[in-house]
Amino acid sequence: MKTTIKTGILSYGMSGKLFHAPFLNEHPEFEFIAVVERSKKKAHLDYSEIKSYDSVDEILLNDSIELIIVNTPNNTHFEYALKAIKANKHVLIDKPFATTSSQAKQLFKEAKKNNVLALPFQNRRYDSDFLSVKEVIESGKLGNLIEAHFRYDRYRNTINENSWKEVAGSGNGVQFNLGAHTIDGIIALFGLPLKWSKYPAYVRPNTQVVDYIHIHLLYPNNLQVFVTISSLVADPQPAFVIQGTLGSYKKHRTDVQEDQLNEGILPDNQMFGIELPESEGLLTTISSNGLKKQEKIAAKKANYINVFEDVYQSIRMDKDYPVTEEQIIAQLEILE
Repeated sequence: MKTTIKTGILSYGMSGKLFHAPFLNEHPEFEFIAVVERSKKKAHLDYSEIKSYDSVDEILLNDSIELIIVNTPNNTHFEYALKAIKANKHVLIDKPFATTSSQAKQLFKEAKKNNVLALPFQNRRYDSDFLSVKEVIESGKLGNLIEAHFRYDRYRNTINENSWKEVAGSGNGVQFNLGAHTIDGIIALFGLPLKWSKYPAYVRPNTQVVDYIHIHLLYPNNLQVFVTISSLVADPQPAFVIQGTLGSYKKHRTDVQEDQLNEGILPDNQMFGIELPESEGLLTTISSNGLKKQEKIAAKKANYINVFEDVYQSIRMDKDYPVTEEQIIAQLEILE
């Protein structure tokens, strides 16, 4: 009889507290048993039975742990994931999976060697806004696709001196912190591009990291895909704009699950993952006789617990994980 997947998390900051622990706690096939807290010990306030370790090396000595979630600063993902793999643990790695494609290839190779899985945590594939875009594209209502625009707009004019994300170094900058989500979504929808070009910039005063980037990806049949990520957009634009031979679709970004988790709304709440009214996407189509029609498309309920269901299916049921090695390597080749 197969037991629950005993899991440890390498950090209990925002990622561990919001995006991992609640879903491990909710999913019946996982057991969140340990965490690394290097300074402040807070996880026990939410999970009274949790074992808190002072270091990554210590948690890896726990033989009962089968899965390690690597959710530490970007430039440590490769080092810690490799250690966990060599300790015969499966790993679920926050984006970016690594900071170079060569690192990703090594992690996949070592995982096979040690008979464990190295899995990417690309949770934005399970956002309501992304699922809405996917549904409209797959419906065929837009006809043959001509161009697609994906945006991540934020306004953060000041530098957070206490954040590792603001320090120059491997794996930092908006292309890794937000672009990993965006490029993964594009690859999930359209496959691997034929070629691409990118234009990074430093736009905030005194910034040490790339905080603006534009990427142009070319696909078969002349499909043009454009990515823009900016830290200085006071009026966010639609995050998704898709143009086809029969119509257009646009949708604003709705981080509904992240917002709800921040407010203390947990995955078992019936309202979890449901977008607020007036968040619908707008589908505009032109009929064969030239008539224009517009309709609002409400997004379906979404839940990041489906990421963990995919992890469970891969570990216990030997099913293929939806984010493939080829996709991750291509993502990093575009970003690095």
